[in-house]
Amino acid sequence: MAGLACAQRLRSAGHAPVLIDKGRGAGGRMATRRMATLLGDVSFDHGAQYFTAMDPGFKEQVQVWADAGVVGRWAAAGGEAWVGIPAMNAPLKAMASGMDVRWATRATTLSRTSTGWAVETDDGNVLSADALVTALPAEQTADLLATLALPVAGTLADAARARPSAPCWTVMLAFAERLASVEDCVRGTDADALGWAARNSSKPGRGGLEAWVIQAGADWSVEHLEALPAEVEARLMEALSVRLGMSLPAPLVQASHRWRFARSDQAGAGGFWDSSTRLGVCGDWLLGSKVEDAWRSGTHLARSMAADLG
Repeated sequence: MAGLACAQRLRSAGHAPVLIDKGRGAGGRMATRRMATLLGDVSFDHGAQYFTAMDPGFKEQVQVWADAGVVGRWAAAGGEAWVGIPAMNAPLKAMASGMDVRWATRATTLSRTSTGWAVETDDGNVLSADALVTALPAEQTADLLATLALPVAGTLADAARARPSAPCWTVMLAFAERLASVEDCVRGTDADALGWAARNSSKPGRGGLEAWVIQAGADWSVEHLEALPAEVEARLMEALSVRLGMSLPAPLVQASHRWRFARSDQAGAGGFWDSSTRLGVCGDWLLGSKVEDAWRSGTHLARSMAADLG
């Protein structure tokens, strides 16, 4: 989200951004996973469950998405909750449309040149750029910037390293029939095995099989970070059963995902831009851990860049 928001604003200012992403498509922590079952395919929003819009600028962006039909309100999570339609990554796909995005590509070497930056990728290409932006979790930002022999990069790496992310275990379950629970969303605490659970199939624009996503509490995820996936799945299924007050039928499919960099603490800066090296940094960890924070960070950085680059 942060990188696309930055690129979107820069493109509107007349620049031609190129994005490099190791993923196969738009998603990141707004990812959607599709799995096959004997009764057909089922999808899960296994990262961000929903988002809210408080910032005036982000509210305008969300309205643009709503008008385009790629987001809608999800009443079960609260009156201010929005989700992508037909999947959580839908607004990201809309933002990436028309952009020069190199999917399934990794930047392997970054180096300064007389005119800006050179980025070597794992497919052997070398891209030239006037400016360079990183839009990664804090830990990955720190690791990447630490490879650059620039004082400002070291300073930014230290700042990123000081803002560690919290992990989150997520379990996905699909059932042949709708569970009897009248609740579409249930909440726990950071200390609980079940921090959040939701009937993914209750979101607007979804259909088909009964699908549930369980996310462990933040503290529980830290304590069980290195647990085996099967152990996590069993524990979170048990927690959901207790929370709903019912025995769960055998799922058609179950899977888990460990988000190492799920949540961030507020750092208090929208984005970093160094005009002398033309190096920028954005990401939700600079403001908080919400989808809105990522968008605001990327937009903030783009404004600084556009004012400097023209």
